[in-house]
Amino acid sequence: MVLAKICGLSTRPALAAALEGGARFVGFMIVEASPRRVTIADAAALASLARGRAKIVAVTVDPDDSLVRRLATELAPDFIQLHGQESPTRAREVADLSGAGVIKALPVSGAADLDRAQAYDEAATHLMFDAKAPADASRPGGHGQAFDWSLLAGRRFSHSWFLAGGLSPENIAVAIAASGAPMVDVSSGVEDSGGLKDPALITRFLDAVRRA
Repeated sequence: MVLAKICGLSTRPALAAALEGGARFVGFMIVEASPRRVTIADAAALASLARGRAKIVAVTVDPDDSLVRRLATELAPDFIQLHGQESPTRAREVADLSGAGVIKALPVSGAADLDRAQAYDEAATHLMFDAKAPADASRPGGHGQAFDWSLLAGRRFSHSWFLAGGLSPENIAVAIAASGAPMVDVSSGVEDSGGLKDPALITRFLDAVRRA
C-alpha cells in the first residue's frame, strides 16, 4: 500500500478531507516565503485535530536551532521536513535537537542527483525526491513541476521514501507505476485556482493513490 502525505494544509476543511481520505502524513508549512505558510500556533491548532490519526510534519527551509526548538516545544511534530540546503550533519542535528524524525527533501533533475542522495540515506528517517526548482524561484518546492519518475525505478534506500513534485489526481497512478514510490507527497496538485487546498481534490488524490 502506498502512503500519502498532504502538504501545505492551512484550513480545517482541507485537513478533514486529508484525514477522512486516509492520508498518513499531514504537512504544515513553517516557511516565510511560502504562500501556504502558517504560524506555529495555527499549525499546532490544526495538528491537535490530526494527532493520532496521521503523522504531523513541520516543513522548514534551513531552520536554525531556535526554530527547531520552538517546533519541538510548541508543535511537537512527528517529523521535521528539511527542504533547504541542509547537510547530512545538519539533518542529524535537527533530529537530536527536536527528538523528531527527519524528512530530507532533495531536488532532482537527473540521475546524478539520486546518486548524491546516498549521503543522506543514514542521516534522515525518510528521503523525499522533488523536482528541482526553476533557477529564478524564491522557494525550493511547491512549484507543481515534475521530473522523470522512472529515474527512481529500482532504486533502493535504507528507509521508505517519498515521491513529490507535480503530482495530481490525474497523474498519480502513472507516477507510482513509473517510480515504484512507497510514499507520495502532494501540495499544489490539490489546490484550486486561488492556491488554497481543495477538499474535493484532496479526496480525489487519495482515492487515486488507494487504487494505484
